[in-house]
Formats: sequence, C-alpha cells, structure tokens
Amino acid sequence: MEPRRGAVAAGHGVTAEAAAQVLRDGGSAFDAAVAAIAAACIAEPVFASPGGGGFVMALEAGAAEPVVIDFFGQTPRSGPDPDGSEFVSVFADFGPARQEFHIGHGATAVPGFLPGLAAVHERLCTAPLADLIGPAIAAARTGVAVTPFQASLFAVVRPIVTFSTGARSVFAPGGDLLAAGDRFLNPQLADLFEAFGRQGPAFWAGAGSEALVAGQAASGHVRADDIAGYRVENRRPLETALADATAFLNPPPSAGGAMVAAMALILEAEGLDPAGAMALADEARLSHGGDPGRLLDALGIAWAGGHPDVPAPPAARGTTHVSVIDADGNAAAATVTNGEGNGHWVDGFGFMPNNLLGEADLMPGGYHRWAPDVRLASMMAPTILRTPDDGVTALGSGGSSRIRSAIFQTLVRLVLDGLAPADAVAAPRIHIEDGHLDFEDLIDAAARDRLTGAFPGHRAWPERSFYFGGVHMVARTAGGAFSGAGDPRRAGVYLEV
Repeated sequence: MEPRRGAVAAGHGVTAEAAAQVLRDGGSAFDAAVAAIAAACIAEPVFASPGGGGFVMALEAGAAEPVVIDFFGQTPRSGPDPDGSEFVSVFADFGPARQEFHIGHGATAVPGFLPGLAAVHERLCTAPLADLIGPAIAAARTGVAVTPFQASLFAVVRPIVTFSTGARSVFAPGGDLLAAGDRFLNPQLADLFEAFGRQGPAFWAGAGSEALVAGQAASGHVRADDIAGYRVENRRPLETALADATAFLNPPPSAGGAMVAAMALILEAEGLDPAGAMALADEARLSHGGDPGRLLDALGIAWAGGHPDVPAPPAARGTTHVSVIDADGNAAAATVTNGEGNGHWVDGFGFMPNNLLGEADLMPGGYHRWAPDVRLASMMAPTILRTPDDGVTALGSGGSSRIRSAIFQTLVRLVLDGLAPADAVAAPRIHIEDGHLDFEDLIDAAARDRLTGAFPGHRAWPERSFYFGGVHMVARTAGGAFSGAGDPRRAGVYLEV
C-alpha cells in the first residue's frame, strides 16, 4: 500500500476535502490547514468568516514544542459607546437550552481572520497563498450543498442570519431559510479571496476592510486605525502532563487551555474522577474571577508572558475546528470563530462580521464595559498531544464554554482510558459550570445516579448534542500510521489521503 500523505478532521466535507486536496498535491499540514480554514468560510458560514478570528497551534516536525498563532478579536481603540452603537438582543433555541445573543454593529470586535491566515502562510507554508485558497474560491462560486446539520444550525440562529436585508439575501434568498440539499452560494466571497490571494495582507489593510469600516461608522466601534493597528501574536503554549503524555495548550490571555491544564493537574493531584476534577477546576475559575493567568499562578502551573492589563473573561460560541497532520509529522490544530455573527452582511465582500463584543461571558460587570485595545480572551483550545513513543495527536473543538470539558474528557479517554480516537470522541460527555451539571444521558444507571447525586442542579440531554462541542482529531504514530475522528455531534468528517 502506498504511504499516506496525511490526514484531516474537520466539521464539513468541503472543509476537509480542501485540506485533503492540498495534501494530495504534496503540501504540508500547514498548507492544508490554511486551505481548510478558508473553505470553512463557505462550508460553515455561521462558524467561520473573514470577519472573525481564531488560533492555530502548529508543531513542525522535529521541533521541541509548537507555536500558537493568535489572530483572535481585539477590542476597538475608541472604547465603548453604549448610547451610539447598535446592540440588539435576540434568542436562539437549542432544544433543552435557550440562549440569548447580542448582535448589531456595536457587537463587533476588530477581526483578525485574514491577517492570521497571512501570518500562518508567511511563517509555515510553502505553496502560494492563491493556490491554497483555490478550493475555497471554487466552492464559493459553484456553491456548497447545505447539510442537514448546517440547515439545523441556520434554524437555530435564524434571528441572526435573517436580521438584515443583506444576510437574508444569502441565507434565505427565496424568502425561506436554505434547507438541507439547497446550495449555499457566495460569489462575493470568492472575489474577496481572489483579491486576498493576489495581494495578501495588503488587501485587508486597504480595500478589503473598507466596507466593514463603512458599515461600522454610524453605529459600531471599529475604525480604520483599528484595522491598521491589529497585530497577530505568536505565543508559547502551556505544557501539562497527563500520565506519561504531554499536552500543549492555548495559553493566556485565552482561558480554554488554562482550564484544561487545571483539570488535568487536579485530576492527578487529588485522585478524583473526571467529574470531580472538572467541578474543582470550575470552582477555582470562579474564585479567580475568570482570569486564566491568576488561575494558573494559584495552581503553580508555569506559563510564558505577563498578565493582560485588564483581565478579559472568555468569549466565542460559534466555533469550528480543523486538525491536520502530514506524513513528515507536521501537525496543525486550528480553531476559528465568528461568534454567531453580528447580523449584517458586508456587501461586495461576502461575509458577516463577528459579534464578539456581544458575548455574555465577556461582560461579567455588564455590557459595554470592555477596555480599549486589548486582545479578547477565548475558551478556544487547539491542542497538540505528544506521547512517549513519539506519537502526535492534533485536536480541538467548538462549543463555547463546553470546549474545555470536551477537550479534557477526550484527552482523558485517549491517554488514561486507552480508547481509540473515534471512541474517545463519541463517548458521552458531561459539562460542569457554576455548580450545574449538563450530561448526555447515554450512560448506565449507576453512573447516572452518582452524577445526579453529586450535582442536584443538573440537566439531562437525551442524545449526543452539538451543545457539547465538536472534537475533530487526527493522530499519527511514529511509524506513520494515521487515525482520527470527526465529531458526529457536529457532522465531523475524517479523511486520510
């Protein structure tokens, strides 16, 4: 059998195939990750957008540790203007849970998506940028068949994707929301990516951001100097042990990696089961005001870099993830988000800006209290795991605050329980937050009784739900054998090429 060139796990077949095509053509995991992230903007338009941001954890073959490339949202320099900005409350129905969102121009943070893609390309990629985003351009022009999962997601966020005339023209072009089997078309996005492929970051610094800034002028906060002043950050990862394996995690100012590190430390130090470790870690999070740096310091977990000037609790709910490893052992774990989108369409450029300033988790003291010009925190936690036999695993998840519990439980099942990737991903999940338990009611009666007895405040979910995240994972042994899984909760796809 011919050796595999690599493997990818992602949240949509078109996203995964964009990466697979690059791997077939001899590209690296980093080349493939750029292709997949771009393709997600057309295949997973609620989760990924040029108006959002994210993180890439990148491990070069033979390197001692990965690098984290942070291109998440930044608060505008002007500071909040609660009276002069559009900030609208809407509700989405997730079945057992109903969630409030805030959208409008005033909910938009400074996006980092395109600068981030350019930075990953410049540092790590070998193929021309225009070639890597070619699959996204082709998909945007010919359209992508709406999957049942994407159709259900459109229905959940209906108040957002039908908020403005521009958004309705794309998500409900005939008056009704696109349904499973319909084609989602976005030729304007193809035009944007073609210009970005030719000009790189200079495009976003100029014409690419002008329409976004124009839409912000009357009732938003983002200005041209915010776009010009945005910087992609390279960070050292957190490093934590889990049995004899080493997990590399997203560091502060983001909180997801810190929470996973805290749960792993408490699990081993206290001899608890995963639920107990998750509960104690959540108590520690609350006692330190949601500040990931203070949490790590209190637990004695080393991390690089100083504290942010103003602690920023984590944001981002509408997220997706891509994991790629190539035949040489290069590994990329990429998580991106658009929040849920601000409800407006940037006409001529084919995307919806983020609504990261409308995240409830970001504003414990009330909305419009954010500090100017700081990097927002996030629960996103792209992760790379190394085992003593030189195996490498890349994984990550969408799912808001549930990201931390999804990653932690999957790591425990891989490392401590010895499950295969597909079984580790599919196993029933729990989430503990503010003393409340949510769990997928797919466990035996004795385990259910133990859980519900320990957490009187609880909610049972009758089946696997995208509420609990979507862990997409790729693993490679030292001998070059691949395995992995796309999370069925979010219609995940795993491909080997």
